[in-house]
Amino acid sequence: VQLQASGGGLVQAGGSLRLSCAASGRTFSRYAMGWFRQAPGKEREFVAAIKWSGSSAYYADSVKGRFTISRDNAKNTVFLQMNSLKPEDTAIYYCATTTYNSNTVLHLPRYYAYWGQGTLVTVSS
Repeated sequence: VQLQASGGGLVQAGGSLRLSCAASGRTFSRYAMGWFRQAPGKEREFVAAIKWSGSSAYYADSVKGRFTISRDNAKNTVFLQMNSLKPEDTAIYYCATTTYNSNTVLHLPRYYAYWGQGTLVTVSS
């Protein structure tokens, strides 16, 4: 599976961005998808995940109510709509895919086998 993330950029605090992650290779619709981020000097952290059917989504507390993850299985693409952005959202954002579909593990990077190259999001104050 190859993943290509895009949509990052520079935005002012309070603004919005929409990230996309296009997948190719194996059957995309059978994989849960996740977004993670890594700020300079910090560990990679979970942002959001969505099950393969799109029926359930999960969010880190820090983004709940501001970010929305969605997917279009017909287009092999997962999205992350980010609203009300804050300077602390500044990071490289990575999409990833996993064969696991349980909410008990979708927040854990080690359960994801394939990763995109990352897209930089910078939020200015």
